[in-house]
Amino acid sequence: MSKEPVAVTGIGQTKHVAARRDVSIAGLVREAALRALQDAELTWSDIDAVVIGKAPDFFEGVMMPELYLADALGAVGKPMLRVHTAGSVGGSTALVAANLVAARVHGTVLTLAFEKQSESNAMWGLSLPIPFQQPLLAGAGGFFAPHVRAYMRRSGAPDTIGSLVAYKDRRNALKNPWAHLHEHDITLEKVQASPMLWDPIRYSETCPSSDGACAMVLTDRAGAARAPRPPAWLLGGAMRSEPTLFAGKDFVSPQAGKDCAADVYRQAGIADPRRDIDAVEMYVPFSWYEPMWLENLGFAAQGEGWKLTESGVTELDGDLPVNMSGGVLSTNPIGASGMIRFAEAALQVRGQAGEHQVDGARRVLGHAYGGGSQFFSMWLVGSEPPDS
Repeated sequence: MSKEPVAVTGIGQTKHVAARRDVSIAGLVREAALRALQDAELTWSDIDAVVIGKAPDFFEGVMMPELYLADALGAVGKPMLRVHTAGSVGGSTALVAANLVAARVHGTVLTLAFEKQSESNAMWGLSLPIPFQQPLLAGAGGFFAPHVRAYMRRSGAPDTIGSLVAYKDRRNALKNPWAHLHEHDITLEKVQASPMLWDPIRYSETCPSSDGACAMVLTDRAGAARAPRPPAWLLGGAMRSEPTLFAGKDFVSPQAGKDCAADVYRQAGIADPRRDIDAVEMYVPFSWYEPMWLENLGFAAQGEGWKLTESGVTELDGDLPVNMSGGVLSTNPIGASGMIRFAEAALQVRGQAGEHQVDGARRVLGHAYGGGSQFFSMWLVGSEPPDS
């Protein structure tokens, strides 16, 4: 039996900021959910199930928050699922919701992801002790910086690439009203002059800590026919994982990332992602991961990703725009960051991305990764249904 086509008919985000002290977690998630329902012109009663995701519970210190958030999300008496795959969770949460629709378990599903980082200290929460090693890590940047160095050695990339990515993404964020960082005076020189945190990663080449939530309404073909605006159609979606540490692991280009992308491309009939995909919302928490993931996802040959960045291919007006919304480098409510990538991809193919819209975007990839580069989730959405 064939899968039910899945459509994105509603998208809602909060304004992402350093601290939303005016709302509780429940208020934060409800704000995004209401905006998604409004976009789809639906009410709570139209939703059959809710799929919610966030990063580790110790970030806010509220264990299993989905239990008390059911009331805020109209989920009392309805199926409610929680998803957790570290930083990729926003993406995998959307995929779990999409699979419920594709399998015809539910007709219309609300999916939502969030983080309220102001009620935690994520950097030190991520500075976990490793047995038999000196405790020298400080946050995720301390873990990923050696992998960036390895990429630079392997590819011969000049040390300016990271600052070019950060400068691009922060400028793109100025066109996105929901983005956290709006640095109106940003210049390439300011990025390059910012303090070195974890060599070679500078302060302005890192993601912020954000409070925020993102929600989407996913529905079947019948629901899409009733939608007030053209939806985004799911053409392919996949998750893959691998251990954080194992003999032969390639931290620069993890096998799970390659396998996940290959599965998505197979489902969507993509033969050449560089030619067949119009734009990418990619999970880039530290700027050097743009060229690294361009290679991992098959948009560039090994060692060549940085050349796409340097030549302007990934700019908003380039041949393959990357992180048109400003990306994770400009907005990072960790649990929601992956879903924002998926939602922004859907906004692009719906033609609703506002000032950061890519003209003629028909197929856009949303990408998320998490943990020690061990969790990957991706979807490809299009302006036309998969069988057209």
